[in-house]
Amino acid sequence: MKQSKNRLYTGAAYLMLPWALFHLISRGIRYSPYFRRWRERFGFVPEIDTENVVWIHAVSVGEVRTIVRLVEYLQGAYPSSRILVTTMTPTGSSQVAQCLGDGVAHCYIPYDLPGSINRFLDRVHPTLAFIVETEFWPNIFRLCSDRGIPLLLVNVRLSPKSFSGYKRFPRFTKNMLSRVTMMAVQSEDDAQRLRALGAPDDVMRVTGNLKFDVHTPENHAAALLRQQWGESRPVWIAASTHEGEEKMVLRSFQELRRRYPSLLLVMVPRHPERFARVANLCRSKGLQVALYSESRGSHPAGTDVLVGDTMGELQGLYGVADVAFIGGSLVRHGGHNLIEAMIVGVPCVFGPHVFNFEQSSNIALASGAASQVRNAEELAATVGAYLNDPQLRKSAARAAAKVIEDNRGSLRATEEFIELSVARLMPRSTHPAVEVIEPLDIRLR
Repeated sequence: MKQSKNRLYTGAAYLMLPWALFHLISRGIRYSPYFRRWRERFGFVPEIDTENVVWIHAVSVGEVRTIVRLVEYLQGAYPSSRILVTTMTPTGSSQVAQCLGDGVAHCYIPYDLPGSINRFLDRVHPTLAFIVETEFWPNIFRLCSDRGIPLLLVNVRLSPKSFSGYKRFPRFTKNMLSRVTMMAVQSEDDAQRLRALGAPDDVMRVTGNLKFDVHTPENHAAALLRQQWGESRPVWIAASTHEGEEKMVLRSFQELRRRYPSLLLVMVPRHPERFARVANLCRSKGLQVALYSESRGSHPAGTDVLVGDTMGELQGLYGVADVAFIGGSLVRHGGHNLIEAMIVGVPCVFGPHVFNFEQSSNIALASGAASQVRNAEELAATVGAYLNDPQLRKSAARAAAKVIEDNRGSLRATEEFIELSVARLMPRSTHPAVEVIEPLDIRLR
């Protein structure tokens, strides 16, 4: 039965391959990096001639930013190993180069096809494999297990929507999760959903959300940027917006401009292939538009909307804003990470669809660090309330700072769980009672 289910999944994955290639082509037309390095997506990755390779997969920009400190820990714990970071998107690839540089190797993760995964593993031969957040790939899990490669899942979250999907295939899902060596999950709710799907309880621990432990950025650049833009000019950022959402944001913006004529909107679409389209949408509304990539610190006088068309600079832009709207939430995408905005003390507003970030959204609402709206009209009213009341903004900033402080510690908890899990895989006599674990070939036998 297990083999039958896996064959069905693999057959479906092969049938979906033409759609995946069409997806690459369609995105490549709008954002050319998608046309590059296709061979890597089929496992033809550069070979790594190192005895010990620690592989960590982070799908895109947000996940890469989340794991920076975890990678630093792994480099210290396994100093003789080569760290390989894989991503799925070109923007994730760029973020690896920006945040981690030459300290790690990078390639795209192959499609979850047996031939592609085997080819990848043959060329990389990892000693340990880490998968970040919600990346559950049955063939990767199975083939790592078959080869004796310990598979450690970190910062795992499982939304109610994803849970319902996996629940439709209980035996298949249970078998997939049984291949996992360690699961460091974000919350008890996530752990309960995973247990209900058959995940072994003895390999699971609630360690919190690594996003709370990212480096707090310096605010010097943001302060200078705000000075250049005009310290008295109100600034509203709409971040990680999706198709259909920008129209609602612009409707709210035009309503707010009646009360705040000098209001500057910073619009940051989620996907780079949409930068030009969103800029043209803003122009079609009769608004003066500048591109951040061209203007940087200064922008033309009379600019109404500044389109954030660069990658990896969102948190710096949060630091300039008076209030932030977190996109993917007025449309049914499930929301995006609001912790980046909270870290720099910006009041957050998001829509009703935040099922991908349920825990952090609930914490932010309960603390007073954020507000939730249902539509464009409520968005305009809520953003206007923050712009109108400096004390309300300060109160939200204080609440955000407390939330961040109260929820730190996930990094250390994850590190301890990794050390414990790796120690279980080693012969008792070879495990040193020191903090630094020397790299060993610890494939399961």
